[in-house]
Amino acid sequence: MLPLIVLLVFGMVFAQQIWVVERERGALAVIEGNHISEIKDLGDLNHATLKFKNGRAYLVSRDGYLSLIDIKTKKILKRIKVGSSTIGLTFCGNRVAVANYEPKTVVILSEDLEPLREIQTGSRNVGIKSWKGVLVFSLMDRDEVWVLTCGGRLLKRFTVSPMPFDALIANGRYLVGFFKGGKVGLLDLKTMSYREIALGSGKEAVLKVPHFGTWAVWKGKAYIPAVGERKVYVLDLVSMKVLGSVDVPGLPVFAVLSPDGRYVAVNFSGDKEDFVALISRKEGRVVGSRRVGRRVIHLRFSPDGKHLYLSSYYENKVKKVTVPDLKVVEEIPVPTPSGLFIGG
Repeated sequence: MLPLIVLLVFGMVFAQQIWVVERERGALAVIEGNHISEIKDLGDLNHATLKFKNGRAYLVSRDGYLSLIDIKTKKILKRIKVGSSTIGLTFCGNRVAVANYEPKTVVILSEDLEPLREIQTGSRNVGIKSWKGVLVFSLMDRDEVWVLTCGGRLLKRFTVSPMPFDALIANGRYLVGFFKGGKVGLLDLKTMSYREIALGSGKEAVLKVPHFGTWAVWKGKAYIPAVGERKVYVLDLVSMKVLGSVDVPGLPVFAVLSPDGRYVAVNFSGDKEDFVALISRKEGRVVGSRRVGRRVIHLRFSPDGKHLYLSSYYENKVKKVTVPDLKVVEEIPVPTPSGLFIGG
């Protein structure tokens, strides 16, 4: 069994169980009440993805390790190698599927991480998602989207714009961004129909979805951070019409929706990487922006929507920030924090 180190931190009480990727240490920190549990030896955690199911956590590392962790005990139950460069993870029925850059495969496993099938694609694979018994992913090097059964049988493939990068699923629609150009592709899984719409100025990497993040979606409307512009676009996912955009103070990375749908929180790269901005969805504008850390990599709303949790990478801290005034009210030391995931 790999080592588990438990630290006690006095005076800092986070209400939720927060799993934090320690990017440079190959470890996970689990903040729970006034304790931090640290789970080590998990591999290269750049762009690491963590998902929860049935009391267990599934973590995929960039160097191809898939770890199964018991949420209650914080112990690693199993750890296997599924590739040499792995980028995504999803559940499909009672199976787990991972997407690889190298080898050029998608691997399907049982929930206990027994390998079941390896699908050769001839491409780096990204944007792996599932919906009602189907598995969907994008092929970066072949400009395609594939739809399979959870068991791995190919149902349909679609030709798309160059270099699809990553995606989300909302209401049975697979929405994919592209590295090249400002288009969004929408695959309706109910009708198996595909279409694209142009957004923004067409700059490179305008609409990529960060690997361990998503776009904010509320009642059929997507709030899409334009990585190459200081805007968040609003797209109707049914009509595929652009409803407008919101000017933001920096180059946006993540757009995260509050549980009640009132706010979209945005962090940035470049000159505003220390800031978080809050968009009022009703007003369609930024209602607050504040410097809250040093290189804010990721952020999540608390389940009640009253706070944001964020990772301040250069400060080696996870912080709790009030909504909507964006005041830091608690912080806890975590080395090189990256992705935040709320579970337990």
